[in-house]
Amino acid sequence: MRILALDVGERTIGVAVSDELGLTAQGLEVIRRTSPAADFRRLAELVAAYKVDTFLIGLPKNMNGTIGPRGESTQRFAAEIAAAFPSCGVKLWDERLSTVAAERSLIEADVSRRRRREVIDKMAAVFILQGYLDSKPAQKLP
Repeated sequence: MRILALDVGERTIGVAVSDELGLTAQGLEVIRRTSPAADFRRLAELVAAYKVDTFLIGLPKNMNGTIGPRGESTQRFAAEIAAAFPSCGVKLWDERLSTVAAERSLIEADVSRRRRREVIDKMAAVFILQGYLDSKPAQKLP
């Protein structure tokens, strides 16, 4: 089973997925938000295609650790995900500086400004998921 990571914004949702062993994160896509129904329909397609059992949602906290309006909006979105996908777990993960790290990585890779705008949310989801995966203790393989 896999983890689907989301970087939730007002206009887009960056999406990344773990490999089956839970070791690496791969960026999938950026969902352009048009309506909640369309957003959830696309997420359902991804859950089915990748056999996802957990959502990992980046929680934007303020630098002092408090949760502001964006964080509260993300918490509401996470509750909606939990209700729409009862068979999946939902976890919130501190995403402070994930977008900054993604932007820096894309600049270092010499990605054009226009292209960075197109993929930044997907890359932020990768950073969120990889940070979560790296925090887990290594699992022994049989």
